[in-house]
Amino acid sequence: MPVTADEIATSGKTAIDFHLKNNPIDQVKIEHPWSKRLMQTKKAYPGGKQYITEQLRYQYNNNFQFYNGRTQVTYNIRKSIEQAQYEYKGAHDGFSLDEDRLVRNGIAVTDNKKAVSTQAERVQLTNLMEEQTSILRLGFDEQMEKARLRDGSASTDDIHGLDHLVSTTPALGTVGGINRATAGNEWWRNWAVGSLTTTTTTGTILDQMELMWRNCTRNGGMPNFIMVGSDFLDGYRNFLLKSFHQIHTIGGDKLDFEGGAGRITFKGIPMVWNPMFSVLDAEDSPTIDWEKRCYFLNMNFIRERPIEGHDMISRKPPRPYDRYEHYWGLTWKGQDTLSRGNAHAVLSIA
Repeated sequence: MPVTADEIATSGKTAIDFHLKNNPIDQVKIEHPWSKRLMQTKKAYPGGKQYITEQLRYQYNNNFQFYNGRTQVTYNIRKSIEQAQYEYKGAHDGFSLDEDRLVRNGIAVTDNKKAVSTQAERVQLTNLMEEQTSILRLGFDEQMEKARLRDGSASTDDIHGLDHLVSTTPALGTVGGINRATAGNEWWRNWAVGSLTTTTTTGTILDQMELMWRNCTRNGGMPNFIMVGSDFLDGYRNFLLKSFHQIHTIGGDKLDFEGGAGRITFKGIPMVWNPMFSVLDAEDSPTIDWEKRCYFLNMNFIRERPIEGHDMISRKPPRPYDRYEHYWGLTWKGQDTLSRGNAHAVLSIA
């Protein structure tokens, strides 16, 4: 007996929900390290408003004075809070199956709700849905990783990713409705330095990393996540190895080297390599290659903010009256937000 339209709809939605439940985004493979890290601190935002709002304390506006005896003192009205507002965006992916494709997979379809499908048809339908829904989730995750890294300038519908929040040109642009180029808004800028060199005797990479680390720590507490591209990681590693070799050669020590570093760190923080950087270089041709970048990030001040009730939701639109085709979808609404700018830095090698 054929499979009913209701069985097809239920099978697809059940398969999607299974993948959402048993393969949550915070368990994605290392190929998506930025999404994985964001998921560890994500915080839902209630719907009903146009913007996701972050409250920012940007000054103390103090009125401190010394006084003596009958010296007249003054009082002021404090203004210490600014708001960053981020417009939330929606993401969608979906697939369809027409009845001819189902038939070719050994699945007959009928609108007769009393029909009873065979065991073979149920197995074929389950296998087909398993493949379709698994690649739906994998593809969604891959595109979200790219979007969470890009600056969101390709479309007004895109989320604003890391390249927007922690910019290689931090004195330009508006983030969360606050113009970083405006005098007095320097507190909202991240730190950035480029053209670092890695030659043994005159390399600037280590000095600038130390400087950027202190800059980040001055206002926001030390960075707790470092993400790098291949070129920066190799440059940093080779600079340390060459410098170490030079020091010990001069001192006359005998050195033993083992190829391949198990874990590369800075200030005790692992340097996480993001393989998606090379993909973005190939697709976007940025002014500063992603592969040459290193991000010092304090994840207390960067979050994914999904809208409540819209965080990775399975959808089942009705079948249209003029097409014998079935549809399934996956949607997400939210935005990535920044609540402190000067706690982060981006560095790049020459």
